[in-house]
Amino acid sequence: MQAIPDEALIGRIAGGDRHAMEALYARHHVRVYRFVLRLVRNEATAEDLISEVFLDVWRQAGRFEGRSTVSTWLLAIARFKALSVLRRRKTEELDQDMAAAIEDPSDDPGTALQKKDRSAVLRGCLNALSAEHREIIDLVYYHEKSVQEAAEIVGIPEGTVKTRMFHARRKLAELMTAQGVERGDP
Repeated sequence: MQAIPDEALIGRIAGGDRHAMEALYARHHVRVYRFVLRLVRNEATAEDLISEVFLDVWRQAGRFEGRSTVSTWLLAIARFKALSVLRRRKTEELDQDMAAAIEDPSDDPGTALQKKDRSAVLRGCLNALSAEHREIIDLVYYHEKSVQEAAEIVGIPEGTVKTRMFHARRKLAELMTAQGVERGDP
């Protein structure tokens, strides 16, 4: 199943193939989970939403039209569900420490500490951005989506994505400089 393209897996899922669903889930659940977690900032909520996203894929695979990549379609479903939850739970406390626990075992302790410190500063700076700017940075840099794909996921014009990206990068640079960290892309 690993060699089968995502679009073919969706076709098989539409036909009720559970193995295709397992393969698609294995291929995409971590990225979708991380995307949702960055939006909702609650592990339990993110896990619930991932279940809902892939349940929707199971139910609606026959409706996939192929106008975008499967990963873009999955992120769009996940974004819609996450925003729905956020609208219902505007006052929910946000979790920011999960990513700090991930450490590269190939680094020595000093390098790991420097990376962790820079990562913590970057997370803090990202969190200082508006939700709209943070979302675009997340899609383009962390999920490697093109401007066109990000526009499709968020439901805004490509020009607006570019404008938000420009302002977000400028604000991040200002915040990172204020924190005493060299400028670099997120």
